[in-house]
Formats: sequence, structure tokens, C-alpha cells
Amino acid sequence: MKRIGKPVFFIVFVIILALAYTSVFGIYGENGDFKITYIKGINDMRWGIDINGGVEAVFAPDGRDATDDEMESVKAILELRLVDQNVTDYEIYPDYTNDRITVRFPWKSDETNYDPDSAISELSATASLTFRQGSEYSGEVLLEGKDVKNAYSTYQTGSDGLHQHVVVLELNDEGKEKFAEATRANLNKTISIWMDETCISAPTVENVITGGTATISGSFDAASAAKLANTINAGALPFGLKVESYSTISPSLGNSALQAMGIAAIAAMCCIFLFMLFMYRLPGFIAFIALLGQMAISIMAVSGYFPVFPSFTMTIPGIAGLILSIGMGVDANIITAERIKDELWTGKTLDGCIRNGTKGSFSAIFDGNITVIIVAIILILVFGPANIFSAIFGVSTTGLIYAFGYTLLVGVISNFIMGVGASRLMLKSISGYKFLRNKRLYGGKKSS
Repeated sequence: MKRIGKPVFFIVFVIILALAYTSVFGIYGENGDFKITYIKGINDMRWGIDINGGVEAVFAPDGRDATDDEMESVKAILELRLVDQNVTDYEIYPDYTNDRITVRFPWKSDETNYDPDSAISELSATASLTFRQGSEYSGEVLLEGKDVKNAYSTYQTGSDGLHQHVVVLELNDEGKEKFAEATRANLNKTISIWMDETCISAPTVENVITGGTATISGSFDAASAAKLANTINAGALPFGLKVESYSTISPSLGNSALQAMGIAAIAAMCCIFLFMLFMYRLPGFIAFIALLGQMAISIMAVSGYFPVFPSFTMTIPGIAGLILSIGMGVDANIITAERIKDELWTGKTLDGCIRNGTKGSFSAIFDGNITVIIVAIILILVFGPANIFSAIFGVSTTGLIYAFGYTLLVGVISNFIMGVGASRLMLKSISGYKFLRNKRLYGGKKSS
């Protein structure tokens, strides 16, 4: 077995402890009376309606009747704003007959006043649609929502003779002139379309368009083309939204649910530690350290610790996904420890047993985890913000399943990093110390 340097164990151990501490407690500072967040912790999570309660609001067009298409556009922009805030635990119910849309969403992570009026103000603001030069939000504004007369999805034959779904933009007289000038100046370049600060499309200009009608093509299906058209129409709506009524929603688990779950999590980790230490001794101790690292990475992917992973709405199904991934992390280390123990009882050297045990267990761990990863990705794609199956299962069910799939995915990936990678590095490193080479510490017979 290729020896790993003895200091590696302590380096990995310190890194895991640092990740575990910062992921739970975060790192904060102060600038006068203002709190500065350097690294987000558990307190920065946005908890779902089932855990922390939330807001229910009924929106209506301000001062006019809306068509069904306009109601779909309003629904699309509300969904976009919620998803842009990483709020996946939401419910939206449009009432086309009475021109009303009911929205339910959880409180913000830093909410202290629990004022529903301020919580819904951002959602009810008029959407800002802009067409910008290039693919960055800082690009020059070429057109605005007021320049778009209509957008709709259709099915047509492309230049290659194949049928495809496209989105058609119809511009008013002022927009027609602006768009002609913009396409002329940006031929074979990108003109991106933004809703507020979210890019919803970034097509390349293939021709100078002077007729006031443009076609956006790409890898659309019927659902994605219709959603883009509705979102563009939302930014082009000539009216804002008013709040008909609102109310607060109490958490279904009660106000003490978070505290109870925290106590249960600590108790469970203590039981796991004692079990792993008693059954597998030194490999069990290392497995528990790796498990702390797995939990730390999972929390970081949810809390917004990494800038590329904004904070995620944590719900009860999301917690279930984390618990399942932790169980798989424990199972991965048990498989490895059992393989090492079996090798030790054959009388082989310690280094050979560790090498054969880790190598022999990898295929079983990999197969089990990769199948779960595939399932989790399918759940995210099918039941995610795209809401492909929402017509069948409903928006509420869609959000709940997405939360489960997301936390399960990040948990299993962190298991590969810590439960497979870091734990084996630490085990091979610590076995280099002479006083820790007794086979009994690894589950074998007493060394001669």
C-alpha cells in the first residue's frame, strides 16, 4: 500500500472541524450598528412553511380585467421571483374566473418582525423586462418591456427543414425602430433578455430585424417555450399587481419544531458515534469524523455558505433527504470497515488489509451511491422550478419532492468527498503511526 504522510490525518481533521464549525455557526462581523455576514451558517437558512410558517397573499390586476394569457404571465413572473430568491417551498393557485392569484411562501431567513405586508412587497412590484447588449446584466439597455407588444410560443419549420418550438416577439412602433437598430449593431452577437436581474434568455442575432417581429429559437419544448413567452409578457404587462388580502400561516409542526429537531440530531449523532466506536474501533472513529465533514458540506450547500450555491429553502422533506444521505454515509464506512476486518482475520499485514479492504468496498459503495444520484437528479429535473409534472401532481407536491431530491443529491455527493475520499486518506495516514498499528484497533486479532 502506498503510504500517506502521517500529518495528512491532522490536516484533514482540522479542515473538517473548521468546516463543521463555520457551516453551523457561520462567521460574522460588525460595522458600527450593522451586522456583516462573511460566511453564512444555519441561522441564515430559509425554513419552509411547514417548519417556520409563512405568508399567504391574494394578488389581483391593479384597476383592470386581465385575460387568461395575462394571468399566466403574472403567474410566471411570481414563480420566477420566488425561484430567484431560492424559495422552492411555494404554492401558486391562479383563479382565471375572478382574476386572482393566491401565493403561499415561507418567511425570510432573517425575518424578525414577521410583517406579511413587507414580505409580499417585493413580489407585487411591477416586473422590469429589459433587452441588453451582450450576456451580462451590466450591458447597455437596448429595449424595455414597454417596447414589446406581445410574445407567444408556436411550432414552425426551421431553416434546416426540421420542426421546432420557438418564441415569437411582436414589437410596437417604437420597439420596432429600436430593435432594428439593435440587431444591426449586434449582428452575430448576443442580445440577452432580463426579468429584473435574472437572465431568462440570451439568443444570438442572426439577421437584422426591421419588420417588428422576431423569432427566438433554440432547444425549446412546448413547456419551456410557453414559459419564456409568458415571462416576457409579464414584463410587458401594462398594469401592476395589488394585494387583495394577506395573512400569516402558522407552521404545521409548531414553533418548537426546530429545537426538537436539533436535540434529536445531537442525540442521533452521539448514538452513531458510540456504535461506530464500539463496533469498528479506530476505523469507526475516523468514519465519524468523515460523517461530520459530510454533514458540514451538506449544510453549506443549503445555507448559502458557497457563493455559487445561494441559500435554499429547507423543508421537512429536505431534512428527510439529508437524513437519508447521512445513513448512506454511515453505510459506506461500515462496508469499508467490515472489508478491512475480514482481511485482518485472514492474517495479512495491516497495510495489505487496509489496501484490499478499501479497494474491495469501493465498487459496492459507488454502485449504491451513483444510483441514488441518478434518482435525485431526476427528481430535481422533473419536480424542480420547471414544474414539468405540476399539472398532474400539483405545485405543492412538486416543491416538496424537489427539496427532497436536492438535499439527497448534495448529501450523497458530500458522502463521496468525505465518506469515501477523506476517510480513506485519514485511515491510511494514521495507520503509519507505530503505536496505532495494533490490528485489534482495526477489528482484527491481537498483533503478535
